[in-house]
Amino acid sequence: MKLDKYWNKYGNCVIIVLTVVVNIIAMSFCFDYYYDLNDDVMMKDVMAGVYAGTPDGHNMQTLYPLGAFISLLYKLFRTLPWYGTFLWLCQIGSLFLIGYRLLGLLKKWQAKLACMLLMTLFIWGVLLPHMIALQYTITCTMLASAAIFLFMTTKRGLNIQQFILYNIPSILLVILAYQLRSEMLLLVFPFIGLAGLYKWAEEEKFFNKENYIKYGIVIACILVGMLVSRLIDYAAYSGENWKAAVDFFNSRTEVYDFHYDILTSGEHAEYLASIGLSDAQQELLANYNFGLDEDIDAELMAEIAKYAASDTIDDSSLTKRVFDRMSKYIYRTLHGGDFPYNLLIIAGYACVFVSGMWSALKRDRDRKRWNFLWELVLLGIVRTVLWMYILIKDRDPERITHSLYLAESMVLMGVFCMRHFLTTVQETVDMEAGFSDNNARSELEVQSMSITGNVNSIENGKFGSVKFGADLNVIPSISLLLIVLICFSNLTNSITATRADANKREAANRGAYAISQYCSSQPQNFYFEDVYSTVSFSQKIFKSVDNSITNYDIMGGWMCKTPLYGEKLRRYGLGNTQDALLKEKGVYFIIEIPDMENDTYSGPEWMVEYYHDKGFSVDLKQIDVIDSRFAVFQVVEE
Repeated sequence: MKLDKYWNKYGNCVIIVLTVVVNIIAMSFCFDYYYDLNDDVMMKDVMAGVYAGTPDGHNMQTLYPLGAFISLLYKLFRTLPWYGTFLWLCQIGSLFLIGYRLLGLLKKWQAKLACMLLMTLFIWGVLLPHMIALQYTITCTMLASAAIFLFMTTKRGLNIQQFILYNIPSILLVILAYQLRSEMLLLVFPFIGLAGLYKWAEEEKFFNKENYIKYGIVIACILVGMLVSRLIDYAAYSGENWKAAVDFFNSRTEVYDFHYDILTSGEHAEYLASIGLSDAQQELLANYNFGLDEDIDAELMAEIAKYAASDTIDDSSLTKRVFDRMSKYIYRTLHGGDFPYNLLIIAGYACVFVSGMWSALKRDRDRKRWNFLWELVLLGIVRTVLWMYILIKDRDPERITHSLYLAESMVLMGVFCMRHFLTTVQETVDMEAGFSDNNARSELEVQSMSITGNVNSIENGKFGSVKFGADLNVIPSISLLLIVLICFSNLTNSITATRADANKREAANRGAYAISQYCSSQPQNFYFEDVYSTVSFSQKIFKSVDNSITNYDIMGGWMCKTPLYGEKLRRYGLGNTQDALLKEKGVYFIIEIPDMENDTYSGPEWMVEYYHDKGFSVDLKQIDVIDSRFAVFQVVEE
C-alpha cells in the first residue's frame, strides 16, 4: 500500500527519467556530440576564453545575461565544456518536461508506455540529427516548444495564485529561449501567443476579471523578463567600441545573410565604387576577409546594408515575389522536401480536426465544442505568414524551418490534449474517483460528464452509471498510430543521415585539427586564416576539450572588428591586421591550396593586389604546408 502511494506520486518521474536516460545512453553509444556550426564554436571560444584569453560574455549572439553566466562558469572551471553542456541540457530538459506532462495526462500504464515509445521514436526518427549536432537556434525553439505545451496543458480550475505558480516553468523557458537566440524566439513568438489565446478561450468565461489577472500576469512576466534581458544586453554593449561593433555586426548580417550577391555578382560594382570601395576592397568583402582593411568599418557596412535593403536592387515586383514564394511554400508543405516534418504537421492538423469533430458530436450542449475550427484556421494563417516571411527573405535553412515545424507541432499537440485529455481523461478520473457528495451538481459538471461517456441516468441529484471505453480511446489510439508510423518510416533515414553527417564532419575537421596542431606547435607566431578556407568545421563537445587561448584567427567573420578581436591581437603584440602581416615578425597567413595547384602554390592574387592598392609592393613567400592542403605564407615587402 505504501509502495502504491509512492508510485502514484513519483511514478511518472521515474518513467520519464528512465526513458530519457536510456535514450541518452543509446545516443552516446552510437554517436559523438558536435557543435553543429562554426558559429557555436566561436560563441564557445569567446565565452571559454579560447578566443581572447579571458572568458567573456560578449559573444555577439546570445544576450549578455546568458553569455555572462556561461562565461562565469568557464572562469570557475575552465576545463569543462559548459556551453555544449548547456545546449545539451536545454534539449534534454525540454523533452523531459514535455514527456513528464504527457504522462500526467494519462492514467493507464499502457497509455504511458505508448507515450514513451512515441517520444523515443520521435527522438530517433525526427530530432536525432539536431540532438547529435547541437545548434543554438534549434535549442531555442525546443525551449519555446516546451513552454507552449506546458502552458496549453495547464490544469483547469486553478485560482490566480495556483495558475501563476503552475506556469513559472513556461515563463522561465520563454525568457531563457529569448536570451539564447532572441531572433528565433521572436520568430516563433506568434505560436506562443496562439498557445495563450487557445488556452484562454477554453476558460468558462473569456471576459472575466480573474482571467484578466491570471493571463495578464503570465504575459507581463514574460514581457518584463524579455525587456530586462534586453536592457542588460544593451547596457553591456553600450560602450563606444562595442556599440560600433554591434552596428557593424547588424549591417554585416543584413548583407551577408540576405544580400550576399551584391558583393559577388559584379552587377553592383559601380555602386560599391561610388562609396569609395576599390576593386581590391570589393574582393575582400566578397571573400569575407574584410578584417584585413581597417577602412571597412561600421559606417561603410551600414551604407552597403542600406543599399541592399532598398528596392533598387530587386528587379522583380513584390507581387511576383510573393506568388513565387507562395508556390514554393505550398510545395514544401505538401511534398516530401521537408519530410518527415511536413507530414507530421499535416497529420497533426488531421488528428486535431477529427478529434474535434468527434468531441463536438458528443458535446452537443457545450458552446465551445467548435472552437477547434477557428483555432486550426488561425494557426494555418499564422504559419503561412511566418513561412512567407522567411521565404521572401530567402532565409530558410533547416535550423529555421525545422524550428517552425517544431513550434507549430507543439501548438497542435496542445490543442489535441486540451480537447481530448484535459476535457476527458482528467474529468473521467475525477468521476471514477467518486464524488462522495452525490448531492446536486452544477449543470457544468453534468455537461463535463457527457463529454466522454454516456450518462445513462441522473436522478434525484445522483449520478447514474457512466459508460466509458471506445469513445475515450479510439481517437488517441489512431492518432498515436499515425504519428508512430511517420516517425518509424523515417527512422532508418534519420540514423543513416546522422551517421553520414558525423563522417562528413570528421573529414572536414581533419584540416581544422591539423591547423590547430601546427599553430600550437609554434606558440611564438600568430596566424591569420583565409575565412572560406577554414570555416567549414565544427568540434566535438565532450571530447578533447581544450579551452586554452589560440594563436590564430580568421581574417573576417562576425567577431572581427569587435573589441575582443583587438584584444586578441594586442595579446600577441599586434596592431591592425594589415600592418601585422606586413611588418611584424612571426605573423603568417594560412589559405587552402586550390585543387589545381600543388605545394608550389604562389598564393592568392587578391592579397597582393590589396597591398598594391594600399601603396605597398609585396610578395607572398610560402614557408610551409599543413596536411598537404593548406599553405602558410609570409607577406614580404619588396
